Amino acid sequence: MTKNVGTLDRVFRGLGAVSMLMCALFAPIATEIRAPVFGALGAYLLFTSLKGTCVGYRLMGRNTCAPTAR
Repeated sequence: MTKNVGTLDRVFRGLGAVSMLMCALFAPIATEIRAPVFGALGAYLLFTSLKGTCVGYRLMGRNTCAPTAR
């Protein structure tokens, strides 16, 4: 897959992923709710941050990567 997530976007997604995964562990909500909700969102953000591709961006035709010089 072609990368469509830029560097700054990847950094913020990584920070968001860490935050969501921490919420999945420590949020004062019932474990049955917090683990799947925050955990799934954190896992998706972590995956898109590491991989550099986002399905949502692809569906919208969006690309935050810097244009390449020819």
